[in-house]
Amino acid sequence: MTERTVTAQSMPPAQLAHQLRDAITRLNRRVRQARPVGDLTVTQLSALTSIRLGGAVTPRELADVERVQPPTMTRIVAKLEERGLVQRSPHPTDGRQVILAVTEGGRTVLDQFERVRDVWLAHRLAELSDADQETLHHAAEILQRLSRA
Repeated sequence: MTERTVTAQSMPPAQLAHQLRDAITRLNRRVRQARPVGDLTVTQLSALTSIRLGGAVTPRELADVERVQPPTMTRIVAKLEERGLVQRSPHPTDGRQVILAVTEGGRTVLDQFERVRDVWLAHRLAELSDADQETLHHAAEILQRLSRA
């Protein structure tokens, strides 16, 4: 057995969970920092991404997903709408509510952010050995399975 295998097998699940969570958090933070120049905040970007992923959502649903209070989400949505990144439309069954959707401009902005982040990460991955890249390939598959569980 290799040293890596022995270490992984002898590590308690709680310790592995801590180490993995910490690594994912730090990598996520670093990837989020790689972004095109612009005035879109991390919070606005997160909300815009949630709208795209969730399809048509109400501001209340978006606030719940983003874990912020509705008044905070109202301000975030107003900024996104002001920039032409989201649009409001009447709710089909509740006239008191609106549905939010990402505009073509919003999709373009999100695509730009994703490209910049992918380029940053691809450059970092290219610096790794083939063996490390293969390990990360397997880890990505495992993390995908965990995220769907």
